[in-house]
Amino acid sequence: MSGGVMKKEEDFLCAGVSRRSFMKTCITATAMMGLPFSMHTKVAEAMEKNGNPSVIWLHFQECTGCSESLLRSTHPTISTLILDMISLDYHETLMAGSGAQAEKSLHDSMLANKGKYLLVVEGAIPTKESGIYCKVGGKTALESLQHAASNAAAIISIGTCASYGGIQSVGPNPTGAVGVRDIVKDKPIINIPGCPPSPYNLLSTVMYYLTFKKIPELDALGRPKFAYGRKIHEHCERRPHFDAGRFAKAYGDDTHAQGYCLFKLGCKGPATYANCSVQRFNEVGVWPVSVGHPCIGCTEPDVLFKMAIADKVQIHEPTPFDSYAPVDLKEKGKGPEPLTTGFVGLAAGAALGAGAMLAKKLPKDDGHKEDDHHEEQE
Repeated sequence: MSGGVMKKEEDFLCAGVSRRSFMKTCITATAMMGLPFSMHTKVAEAMEKNGNPSVIWLHFQECTGCSESLLRSTHPTISTLILDMISLDYHETLMAGSGAQAEKSLHDSMLANKGKYLLVVEGAIPTKESGIYCKVGGKTALESLQHAASNAAAIISIGTCASYGGIQSVGPNPTGAVGVRDIVKDKPIINIPGCPPSPYNLLSTVMYYLTFKKIPELDALGRPKFAYGRKIHEHCERRPHFDAGRFAKAYGDDTHAQGYCLFKLGCKGPATYANCSVQRFNEVGVWPVSVGHPCIGCTEPDVLFKMAIADKVQIHEPTPFDSYAPVDLKEKGKGPEPLTTGFVGLAAGAALGAGAMLAKKLPKDDGHKEDDHHEEQE
């Protein structure tokens, strides 16, 4: 291990953080970014070589749920994160100062780290009537965002509100709320949607930027592919029930208690890109679907707050194959048995395939020979 990493470990030990916790943080971030295990040393070295990156965190139209989620992360803890891994220079919820003192801290940090700091935005930005519906320190959210974004190296929109506008932007949208990407057009913008998102998606994004000096690969909606590259449906523990046609019918009944798929109760998992079913929350391996609540699609701009929880998303082939038995078997005489239907389907497919192969093997005679053959039969 390099001297830089050893020195960083010594700094952590002096701060009361064990070597095990330090390396666990680096390994966690490495895994979250989808990097090989051996890359965790490079991630750790980047923390030493590049120093603690300056982060300015602005709050606008939001519920502070994204910050609250961050406060509950444990590897690293919030104290380790803001004191040893990043320099959180401005955060209205966490900073001790207020009023003029807080404003001075904001402006001093922007000046000292011009063009280098990461700007994190939490909450939607109202734009109607010149943005008067949200003001901090005598300035509108619109003014604050534009000013802070002008000298930022990159912008991270944390949560669905900052990413897409969130619940504030739902019609009739009286304040004209929008996401950061609708206002700032000349800076790299990374969307980390969720209500709230996993704090480790934010941590891994910062660590990626710090390690490679560039933003991670993003999808069409500006989300890091390492965290939002696959649908949660693909890794859901209820997926086998979905494939077998076992669906919960109502909250609290036997099908719900047995852990059946929640699709018919409105689960948006088949249309939602996120790593919730893998990363999970609260350090105890839970997420909404695991405790019996349908996914509400909070990482998708056209799903959260725009579809009722009970509404089903449109997906390809929402019902299982005929070869799977449904939850309620039909009584004899009231329709085909599911297994019979499946075997008939398989037999028909086999017959068609055999017929096609036989046709290929038959000699290709011209029309005259075929006529002669008919004459001979006559």
